[in-house]
Amino acid sequence: MTTANKITIVRILMIPVFVTLAIYYGQSIQRGTPLEWQRFAAITVFLLAAASDGLDGYVARRYKQRSALGAVLDPIADKGLLLSGIITLSISNWSEVDPEYGRFPPWFPVLVITRDSVILVGAAILHYFIGNKMKVKPSWTGKVATVCQMCAVGWVMLQLRFLPLWFVVAVAGVFTAVSGMIYVIEGVRQLQAEGHAHASR
Repeated sequence: MTTANKITIVRILMIPVFVTLAIYYGQSIQRGTPLEWQRFAAITVFLLAAASDGLDGYVARRYKQRSALGAVLDPIADKGLLLSGIITLSISNWSEVDPEYGRFPPWFPVLVITRDSVILVGAAILHYFIGNKMKVKPSWTGKVATVCQMCAVGWVMLQLRFLPLWFVVAVAGVFTAVSGMIYVIEGVRQLQAEGHAHASR
């Protein structure tokens, strides 16, 4: 249990705290008595959890604390935080003035969860058929999709208005879908390459 892994575990424990605060704030808006301290607390917890992602990575590299446990926990923390933000802000309205700026449309969390599920299942299939020959390279579209999803979460929490929320979500949705298709195409290519390798033996 290295220092880097302890930071990652704390980050994971922050997720239910954020979700609870976010949902309670949404409920306070429904009652017509928004509790702004819950909003600020939820934003603070989310930002601390997001910032600690870089911190645990730095500690792991700086003090040579990379471990198999960290390799498992870190993506769980990353994806857990992002998915919890997207799902929570889809079921909880954060705007008393304009509901269209207060929550995500239902299709957005469905798209994100579907893409991640397809990638997870595809990785399992690849590992089953080609084992250690499997190569998983993050695509630039995947990185852009993650940044766009984070921006969309921030857009709702900070109630930014200089661009419509639907536009921010649409951009995130496009990159999410495209990155998913790229991962699928790459997975199929690797399976076909392995099939040809077996056929030529």
